[in-house]
Amino acid sequence: MKYLLIVSLLALATACAPQLQATPGPDTPVTSPPGSQMPTSQPSTQPFLPQPGDENMTRSVVYLDEASLLIRESFPPQVSISLRGNLPTPCNQLRAAVNTPDRENRLMVEVYSVADPDRVCAEVLEPFEEAIDLGSFPTGHYTVWVNGNQIGEFDT
Repeated sequence: MKYLLIVSLLALATACAPQLQATPGPDTPVTSPPGSQMPTSQPSTQPFLPQPGDENMTRSVVYLDEASLLIRESFPPQVSISLRGNLPTPCNQLRAAVNTPDRENRLMVEVYSVADPDRVCAEVLEPFEEAIDLGSFPTGHYTVWVNGNQIGEFDT
């Protein structure tokens, strides 16, 4: 009976032990997945950045209800601005001109809208909610300004 108990405990202990996996040797060839399965490193397109042809459009205001700073916990930190508000009409398109930081590390962002001057459009507000990716920055303390108002600050 004693031997049966010892054998049962030994079997139970080996069943619960972690399974070791064979480690490939240093000469084992490594292959990448086919090109169609490789992740792309292309930056995401942001349609609200100034576009060619905007100079032919009528520039107008944007009614911002909220502008906040988003900082992703990554290395280096990735910084974005979250915007919520209204465009003057459904025909207006959101634009955001992001300037490089000045000598005082102020990051100025100008948010506005553009519309085709020859297009007839209903005079009704068009709500929007967008995130503008600002990227990453060298080490320092930065303040972020949207349309002349400071919305936040961050350190890298």
